[in-house]
Amino acid sequence: MQKVMSHGYTPTRHVYSKGRSARERTARRAATMNPVLIEVCIDSVASAVAAKRGGAARIELCGGLIEGGVTPSAGLIEMTRAAVTLPLHVMIRPRGGDFCYDFHEFEIMQRDIALARQLGANGVVFGILDVNANVDVERTRQLVNLARPIEVTFHRAFDMTSDLSRALEDVCTAGVDRVLTSGGEQTSLQGGTAIAQLVKQARGRVVVMPGSGIKPENARSLVEATGAREIHVGLRSSLPSPMRHRNPQVSMGTVPGREYQRFVVLEESVRSLCEALAGAS
Repeated sequence: MQKVMSHGYTPTRHVYSKGRSARERTARRAATMNPVLIEVCIDSVASAVAAKRGGAARIELCGGLIEGGVTPSAGLIEMTRAAVTLPLHVMIRPRGGDFCYDFHEFEIMQRDIALARQLGANGVVFGILDVNANVDVERTRQLVNLARPIEVTFHRAFDMTSDLSRALEDVCTAGVDRVLTSGGEQTSLQGGTAIAQLVKQARGRVVVMPGSGIKPENARSLVEATGAREIHVGLRSSLPSPMRHRNPQVSMGTVPGREYQRFVVLEESVRSLCEALAGAS
């Protein structure tokens, strides 16, 4: 008999594989031996499964990646949790745009953190700034305390702060476990020098995790230049829509034609990254 969840419906059990393929077993062994933890950002169950099979060590689950990521639905969290056993960190962001939140938005974030914990998340990802682009230490601390015992990552709102060095001290004070950063630049390659400085400044108090623009061909050099031991990647590939009839006169969003394009993480992309980082110093 299926268990009825507290939110009033009976979840469907989905079986994605009765056993690991030889390629998946190889990928998992490579991930275990890899000294660099790879977190893959995803927005679908299919991408979560692909990330796992490719050798990812952790996934960050988002909705609305076209806006940089917002809080995913309860249904997506639950289905992703059922599909993969990897550590699952859930984005907590009530809307796109800036990271200065009003009273109602902060209340929403608190409720979403509680729900993510209930649905089996291993961590949450958020960032809050004040009007002067400083880390909002007090409200960040409140959300950290609410999230415990699961992990907390302060996302790239960090890169929007007015002083990265001060912001790092602030997130340490607030008690977060890691900070995702591109070093205040558009990509982590451009911000590599700043990331290396942040890794040194952190002195192990918080994990400094580079993200943005990391690919198999540049990941190893970035890791070796910065000293980072965790990285965050997107690795999304564009796939055409299977829709046979298309209406070019109508666009549902701000990007014309987006209705007939899908972005997914491919297993082989994750595997290539794992192989590129194998044995990195």
